[in-house]
Amino acid sequence: MRDNSRFDYFFVRFWIIVLSSIAPLSISYCVLVLYGVPDTYRAPQILEIWAIAETTFYFFTLFFRAYYIQSPAIHPPLPSREKRLELFILCEESISDHKQYISKWFMDTPITDIRKENMKDFLRWAFLNSATPDSEYDEELEEYVTIVEGRLNLKFPPGRADNVKSLRLTVDKVKALHRSLVWYMCIHVVDVITFFSLLSHGFHFHHSSPMRCLAVFPPRLQTLVSAHRSPVKNLTYYHRPHTARGKLPLLLIHGIGVGLYPYIDFLTELNPKTHKTEGDIGIIAVEILQVSSRITEPVLTKEDICHQIRAILSHHGFDMVVLVTHSYGSVIATHLLHNPAMTNRIASVVVVDPITVQLHHPDVAYNFTFRKPKSANEWLLWYFGSMDMGVAHTLGRRFFWSENILWNEDLCDRHATIFLAEKDNIVHTEQVRAYLLNHSTEREIAADGNGNVMLPNQKMDNRQPKVVWCENLHHGHVFAVKSWRRRLVNEALEHSARTYHNDVSRWTNGNLPY
Repeated sequence: MRDNSRFDYFFVRFWIIVLSSIAPLSISYCVLVLYGVPDTYRAPQILEIWAIAETTFYFFTLFFRAYYIQSPAIHPPLPSREKRLELFILCEESISDHKQYISKWFMDTPITDIRKENMKDFLRWAFLNSATPDSEYDEELEEYVTIVEGRLNLKFPPGRADNVKSLRLTVDKVKALHRSLVWYMCIHVVDVITFFSLLSHGFHFHHSSPMRCLAVFPPRLQTLVSAHRSPVKNLTYYHRPHTARGKLPLLLIHGIGVGLYPYIDFLTELNPKTHKTEGDIGIIAVEILQVSSRITEPVLTKEDICHQIRAILSHHGFDMVVLVTHSYGSVIATHLLHNPAMTNRIASVVVVDPITVQLHHPDVAYNFTFRKPKSANEWLLWYFGSMDMGVAHTLGRRFFWSENILWNEDLCDRHATIFLAEKDNIVHTEQVRAYLLNHSTEREIAADGNGNVMLPNQKMDNRQPKVVWCENLHHGHVFAVKSWRRRLVNEALEHSARTYHNDVSRWTNGNLPY
């Protein structure tokens, strides 16, 4: 993310306009050529070939945008009614301002304009995974509406207002924009830079089968030169062997963007040259290509991704790891922490800019899908993030909030550190901070002198999440600002050593191979 200066705004807007203009200009030129434009007005041959390629690519991806990413979501099985009510009450009890909460889910609609059937439509999606009315659930929905009305201290008028709509990510139309071949060429260059940068620091790229690699665009040249094959069908990753005794290896899962490129400095700084005699901390950095500006197959289900990550860890002898995630990576973290076969393999977690804490609040969905961009950061997020085809499909058809939400209780049985950016324009970080610190108010929050925010009665309790408040930082800036990145590196190294000595015996009786 960039700063929000006037220069940054015009810089970002300029490149968005340039990249957005490539396809329509190419199509317009090809139409003129077909209608017999005089040779004196023809572009040089290389530009003409480029225009034809861009036009062909546009119509090729048109089918992808129009049909594939709009296909209906396959929702997970419904839990029991008791579990649904438990989840509903849990959400209701963590809402401080119900009027603002409901209004924002209804895209800033005044609470007085929302009718009972509109509210039922939203609750039907949120807790029943459906957009279709079913009399079987009428009684349950009435119960939910009654509870909401009690919280709001009002009654919803009967009926449905046709002009009132709520955000329902997995049933709403998926919005995505075309990306030019030029953009994907840039992604390819970034991919190659990432490969050689990590290779020079002892990382090995593990590719999937050559045939499966054909299902990724732009193509990946490192597949042809890497001798290492992934032990699983779908996931590719970078691996550095673990040789440090008395420390745990790390598992990194990145966020939405361009893959692992923004994390190169973080990954390479985890093993300083001054500590080479102690051995290297092993690292596995998993690639989630569906949120990395690429056209590829859909993101894996939570069961499949947990199974394949477990297989990767076992393949390299990583019996227990420190889990480090950023942004969308917190979705995968939630699945791993909830998976019975994986939870005991995660000794501790470091989560940067999590989107899954307080996920039942509308901020993440609203900021990704509805907010009209104004600042440079918001335009970056809108064009290069939410409007990307892979990201849009992932969030609109494979993102189920009730599966992805991360509760405080999921973190309290292990050492956990959460990095929150003060100026995050995706996550309501002040709200998340208050929740993680047991719903404390600003008056009750104390700092330990190093920027780590904790409640006074939590300072000696290692099982409470440690919250690092990153002043003046935006979403993702922790990895870009050297001083904050160094702090993140030190935190990960501390987790690697501390959880080995303090927690490993509790989990495995000390029987680890490293």
